[in-house]
Amino acid sequence: MSQTFQTTRRVEFRDTDAAGIVHFSAFLFYMEQVEHEFLRSLSLSVHHPLDEYSMSWPRVSVHCDYKGPAKFEEVLDASLAVTRLGSRSVTYRTRFHRDSVLLAEGSITAVCCQVQPGLPPKSMDIPEWFKEKLLPFVDSSAST
Repeated sequence: MSQTFQTTRRVEFRDTDAAGIVHFSAFLFYMEQVEHEFLRSLSLSVHHPLDEYSMSWPRVSVHCDYKGPAKFEEVLDASLAVTRLGSRSVTYRTRFHRDSVLLAEGSITAVCCQVQPGLPPKSMDIPEWFKEKLLPFVDSSAST
């Protein structure tokens, strides 16, 4: 059985629209924030300075389905699982609930890349030390 990362996210006023509900685009920021919090919990980051270059994770796909509204000041329960861990990319699934009601779920796929000033990012194999920390969160039964 795989592990799932759990956290919470409070809806801020700036995230709401004129109807007083979370604007759809805010969920994309929430997904990224949960990903960053997950990686920090593992002493990882989306940006790692290495010897000759930096390792970073450009997004190549983002998807979100909206199931119900969230409003200002509500606290959302967020969960993250790794649904695919390839040789050069990782896909995360994030779900947001309020009182056990699913409000949104989405996925982010990011590619491991070498980043050097003045050069375009170049995909690279995910280092084993990074993969090892993600492995307990891989949900092989999940569909993205």
